[in-house]
Amino acid sequence: MSTRTIRILLIDDHAVLRAGLRALLEAEPGLEVVGEAGTGEEGVAAVGRLHPDVVVMDLSMPGIGGLEATRRIAQMDQGARVLVLTMHGEEEHLLPVLEAGGSGYVSKRSADEELIEAIRTVARGDVFLYPNAAKLLLQGFRGKGERDEEDPLEKLTEREREVLGYTAEGFSSAEIGRKLFISPKTVDTYRSRIMEKLGLHHRSELVRFALQQGLLKAE
Repeated sequence: MSTRTIRILLIDDHAVLRAGLRALLEAEPGLEVVGEAGTGEEGVAAVGRLHPDVVVMDLSMPGIGGLEATRRIAQMDQGARVLVLTMHGEEEHLLPVLEAGGSGYVSKRSADEELIEAIRTVARGDVFLYPNAAKLLLQGFRGKGERDEEDPLEKLTEREREVLGYTAEGFSSAEIGRKLFISPKTVDTYRSRIMEKLGLHHRSELVRFALQQGLLKAE
């Protein structure tokens, strides 16, 4: 059985949290923190430079953010596994992160208990989900059950479908506006119209709907 050291990169914009994680992980045999980054862009560059086995990723950061950074790291195809640290209230990102190529989630509230196990799990090529995340994902794939016969996407225009897809992937109104060459305010108007047409009330419902309709696909 291999005892190769697992190389870890920490990507989080809070230096104090990174220092705490480094201390926790480096006290554990077989784990080595090979680098840190404070933004998604810096993290993606560090993956190319340091070739870590596991990336511990925060979602909410300046710049491209954790979701887009996860997607870019997966596209690099260097074998780095992305393990996301989630806060309460970020549950709507769980499905998009898996679609983007992430390998699992650890709640920040229980990181001291679960992070080491999670790192070893994803380093083996498995997926790690904290208990509530598994429940949320199951709910997401089940969706809302059988509905009427018509295709709900038929209610949306082509532009509304684009806005829905980008929203479900975790992009902000400003980011979507730049992609579609429209203003953030116009994006918000489209999103309100989409939710009204589909009878949805929360962003997490948009994510589940997009998954059911096949709109969330990692490129």
